[in-house]
Amino acid sequence: MQPKSLEKLIFLSVLLTFLLISSLDNPLVTVQAPSLETNELHVIPELSIKGADISFLPQIEDNDGKFYDNGSEEDLILILKSHGVNSIRLRIWNDPIDGYCSKNQTLDLAKRLKNEGFQFLLDFHYSDSWADPSRQNKPLRWSTLSFLELKQAVYNYTNEVITELKNQGTTPDMVQIGNEITCGFLWNTGRVCGDFNNDAQWNQFADLIRAGITGVRDGLEGETVKIMLHIDRGGYNIGSRWFFDNILEKNVSFDVIGQSFYPWWHGSLEDLKQNLEDLALRYNKEICVVETAYPWTLNWSDTTNNIVGLEGQLLEGYPATVQGQKQYLLDLKTIISEVPSSKGIGFFYWAPERISTTNFGSSWENLALFDFNGNVLESISTFEPLNQTTITSSSSTSSSSSTVTSLVNDLSSTTTSSPGFEIVAVISTLIYIMIIIVKRKNDL
Repeated sequence: MQPKSLEKLIFLSVLLTFLLISSLDNPLVTVQAPSLETNELHVIPELSIKGADISFLPQIEDNDGKFYDNGSEEDLILILKSHGVNSIRLRIWNDPIDGYCSKNQTLDLAKRLKNEGFQFLLDFHYSDSWADPSRQNKPLRWSTLSFLELKQAVYNYTNEVITELKNQGTTPDMVQIGNEITCGFLWNTGRVCGDFNNDAQWNQFADLIRAGITGVRDGLEGETVKIMLHIDRGGYNIGSRWFFDNILEKNVSFDVIGQSFYPWWHGSLEDLKQNLEDLALRYNKEICVVETAYPWTLNWSDTTNNIVGLEGQLLEGYPATVQGQKQYLLDLKTIISEVPSSKGIGFFYWAPERISTTNFGSSWENLALFDFNGNVLESISTFEPLNQTTITSSSSTSSSSSTVTSLVNDLSSTTTSSPGFEIVAVISTLIYIMIIIVKRKNDL
């Protein structure tokens, strides 16, 4: 081999080695192994939102709830951050009786989140307590207002909250106008299901939403945030289309479709997959699964009845174990990442912190991401950057996939735990330098 050819060969080996090292440390992509049936190779982008709704946190902390990571007590927010959670959702109630989820508490918690660099989704319920498909009660102070007065109240309140958040440097990155508003909100003025499913009611509902959106926009004074409309039809395409067809017919402008998806209420993962795919193609809007959860056990530690406690509430192939919870989240992430045109932007796990304490029982304790003693579960690793290979069988009707230890994962671990690759690169570089020195001596 001629000296010049040898130089080129060594140089290329050095270059390729460093390129390999750089690519293995890239958290933006993960490699999906060939399908068991199609032998196709896919590269799945990392989701931009890997979030959690931790609105219960102040109440849990006030009742002596503790959280642990590797045996050490830690601030919940820091535990979530260290495991890859990058966005936090907070609900806000107008005048809650006990003060939790109030404006002042939201302002305080928003500071903690932004100080740690989290994205922030604000969820307006426009109620003094829970607003969901079964109840969308007006705040007591608004209960006797006329329609025009109610619309102004929505604008004023929304604008006030957003302005105060902006002034303290904690502007949300996204805002929900209402929570699970499939049948409207601020009932009965903004109600649209059943006997209220008529054009006049949809007009009022749309006007109330627009009042909230305008309140957000005016409070930002030039800044921009995304607006989300959130319904609870994750696995139900007909219901989803009914809502968004109607709301878009009223020319309501928004950015993100938000869906709740709890399997025991909303169907299978295949139902979710088909729905999200259709919505992305039909409406060309970003989509976020803004509420979801799955049990890690069917046992309990307190006397509060758990919402999920029966085998019949589980998805086939996903047991109520830590591994079952982890697999559910892995497959959920895959479904969202495969939404057409990259419209699936992420998800929020609802109430991962909702453990039981001595004075504050929990009906969600077996759906949290912490065990009954407050220790973080291994399933939280699903929020971490994707450096693994996922093999998906297309014959599975539930889009279930099995995650295996892959070459990518092994190589990534090697680069962070041993100097093997770096040594190769250094040796190659030294050889290259020696060749140049020898060549120059020969030339002389």
